[in-house]
Amino acid sequence: MSDRYNDLVITDGYVIDPALGFGSNAHIFIKDGNIKEIVNDSPEVRQRITSFDQDRVIDARDKIVVPGLIDMHVHLREPGREDEETVVTGCRAAAAGGFTSICCMPNTIPCIDNQETVKFVQDRGKDADARVFVVGAITKGTAGKELSEIGDLVEMGAVAVTDDGHYVQNPEIMRRALEYARMFDIPVMQHAEDQHLCAGSFMNESFQSTRLGLKGAPAVAEEVAVLRDIALCRMTGARLHFQHITTRGAVEAIRKAKREGVKITAEVTPHHLILSDEEIGKEFNTNLRVNPPLRTKQDQQALIEGLVDGTIDCIASDHAPHSAEEKDCEFVLAPPGTIGLETTLPLIGTYIVNRGYLSWADAIKKMTVNPARILKLPGGSLALGARADITVIDTNRSWTVTSDRLQSRSKNSAFIGFELKGQAVKTILGGRMVSEAVP
Repeated sequence: MSDRYNDLVITDGYVIDPALGFGSNAHIFIKDGNIKEIVNDSPEVRQRITSFDQDRVIDARDKIVVPGLIDMHVHLREPGREDEETVVTGCRAAAAGGFTSICCMPNTIPCIDNQETVKFVQDRGKDADARVFVVGAITKGTAGKELSEIGDLVEMGAVAVTDDGHYVQNPEIMRRALEYARMFDIPVMQHAEDQHLCAGSFMNESFQSTRLGLKGAPAVAEEVAVLRDIALCRMTGARLHFQHITTRGAVEAIRKAKREGVKITAEVTPHHLILSDEEIGKEFNTNLRVNPPLRTKQDQQALIEGLVDGTIDCIASDHAPHSAEEKDCEFVLAPPGTIGLETTLPLIGTYIVNRGYLSWADAIKKMTVNPARILKLPGGSLALGARADITVIDTNRSWTVTSDRLQSRSKNSAFIGFELKGQAVKTILGGRMVSEAVP
């Protein structure tokens, strides 16, 4: 078979690769699923492009072309709650949102705290529309009482450990987890929220919670947890990653610790960047019940500042599917969580890039090379020879978030009805088109 039937070319896009510091109009040639060349325009290059079958040519004119996005915080619900999401449907949603790699959290039923469950998820993701990397549990059953066999998890391919959804309340167990993780050079990912301080809460503790008569979780619940774990990280020399940071105090503590050289990184979600606790009282929309909760507008501004100055390294969706039946109830009875794989990129484009906080290159960096570096994942770059995981983004496309457009098995998005600008229009996995946006 001739090369023309094995190759793919993406033409006339503005190619951005933060890992290489590259940004230019260029053409990308793909061979056997890998990046073969990135070249500027010329008559000779045009001649080469005309030799391709047209169904192997992707016109990216007026679009940006970036490394396939990486989401380091996703709940796939399988095994145990396949009515909410599966590995396959979650990967389909990921591809629709421009993500070619996702990291699944371990709080499934049964929990991903042993080699068998790691392998189960890996097997389910083999032929899916995104690459699935598994994050194992810090403690057995995420119960916070006994460490999982971290070495076994890493041997099977786990890229990190976390008890996401639960704070490791016992500092001795957290210390040992950091020490073991350091031995295997993986990060411990922590849901930083002291369980005693936020027990029984339904939203952020603030004027809004008082006005609505709902028990709130104080910001200090996160800040105390962050400060304790910074101290443990400093002591052990391990790598620690803070998940879904939400408060001004947490951002300030992480900024200070980073200046001291403590090995910590952090992520933020679009819903914490864009929504505040003032939204809850308008309709008591259960999709606004998330964990950790939506905070104040002052906290939002601190998160944006942390994103801009590099205190916060990554943007992650915390995609948390729940069935319609679970969310169709009183606010206080609804399980916390909102889906986000398909809206993360356009939300960041609309509210962060278009408002001048970050350039597209800086935003893409926080969804490609940074998570890849933290978790030591392949991908995150368009380097020659790298596998061709690529996202083509139309930064000018306007669209409205509606349930029927979402590929996720669950529809519990906090952004239903939002008008957004920017969308992943083509997602390529190893040279194979896995998603194309409907015009």
